[in-house]
Amino acid sequence: MTPSNTLISTDTICALSTAHGGALGIVRVSGTGAFEAVSRICSVRCGEADANSIHYTRIVDDEGSIVDEAMVSIFRAPHSYTGEDSVEISCHGSLYILNKVLELLLQHGCRMALPGEFTQRAYLNGKMDLSQAEAVADLIASTNRTTHQMAISQLRGGISTELSKLRDHLLHLTSLLELELDFSDHEDLEFADRTELLQLALTIETHISHLAETFETGNALKNGIPVAIVGAPNVGKSTLLNALLGEERAIVSDIQGTTRDAIEDTINLGGVTFRFIDTAGIRHTSDAIEQMGIERTYQAIEKARIVLWLIDKTPASEEQQEMAGLTKGKSLIVVSNKSDQGIVVANSSLSVLHTSFLEISAKYGVGIDALKQQLITAAPTFSYTDVVVTNARHYDALQRAYTCLQHVIDGLYNELSGDLLAEDLRQTLDILAEITGGQITPQETLNNIFSHFCVGK
Repeated sequence: MTPSNTLISTDTICALSTAHGGALGIVRVSGTGAFEAVSRICSVRCGEADANSIHYTRIVDDEGSIVDEAMVSIFRAPHSYTGEDSVEISCHGSLYILNKVLELLLQHGCRMALPGEFTQRAYLNGKMDLSQAEAVADLIASTNRTTHQMAISQLRGGISTELSKLRDHLLHLTSLLELELDFSDHEDLEFADRTELLQLALTIETHISHLAETFETGNALKNGIPVAIVGAPNVGKSTLLNALLGEERAIVSDIQGTTRDAIEDTINLGGVTFRFIDTAGIRHTSDAIEQMGIERTYQAIEKARIVLWLIDKTPASEEQQEMAGLTKGKSLIVVSNKSDQGIVVANSSLSVLHTSFLEISAKYGVGIDALKQQLITAAPTFSYTDVVVTNARHYDALQRAYTCLQHVIDGLYNELSGDLLAEDLRQTLDILAEITGGQITPQETLNNIFSHFCVGK
């Protein structure tokens, strides 16, 4: 639904929409006075120009001096990014020129846009819902193919479409119950079959739960899949981190216990960002500082999606059992290091673990490419058709909606009255509406009722 128009500012705003330092820069202008303001600083009569047209012009100051030669793009409401009359001025990228253009626009009725105000106006003018508006920021911040795909999917309405389906089902249930309440004087009338309502509520609960569960994957793909590099002291964890990153990021030493805190860095592999965590070596120690580092190693394992267990000898059965327990539900890759020293660990000796196995020499880079490929294989995948929650605000709303819908289901099992069920259903609808920024009005519920039922005919 379109937000209230009372929130929409009538000011004409302007801002630089490109980063400093490029050959070209774009100044964006939007609002009821956009055409007039731009027409005053160039020869193009924007108000008379065709929509979606581009014009060559010269930008001049109030004294008639030429500031720059530019291209002016005209967009008429509602067919623009903001839904308002808009102009984009493409100038040379000189900081002086761009600031001068902004200065001239400010002199002719514009004000500087607030952070995110162009997208805010697009939302307020119904050009996109709130989840799509948030996707714009994600698209700008995308650093690899996967985060770009997820942002594009959300911008194209992936999450909005899923929520719209849930919303329609919930609205139908709410309408049935509220219609029943309107005819409460007729005790023999029951518009909402309780068995059917329960089945539909359980189905919706499953969908909401599935969407919420995608957040762990979405968050990992968005912020970098956490990969913990663990193993005994001096097994080569820091050397492996440096080999994966292609730089000397971690200190390498023959002294045991050198790494006492988790060291993190990221790389892009196959269009996915991996966040590697080099941890302190796991061993029994009386050193209090080192012990703190080892505790953080266990915390890193708990948070990781993928664990690289680096070894340079066959681990005892007890060690394998402990690692199997620590990495339950995660992707575990056992990496036998120091092949350059003739150290060979037989895969068959890892009988306790059902996992991937690789031999490498982190020192000389042998097997590193194969390990990177194994990481790509172990990573969760994403395609344009997937709907994945990446926003913590969306996840929180889904969790609250799930809890609220459980109250509905419990109420159905306990045969609560329709008015109590309708209230819980309406709360579920309102919570889901927070994600897209919509709102369910009493009028919409009424419209839904009378579009499906012929009352009194």
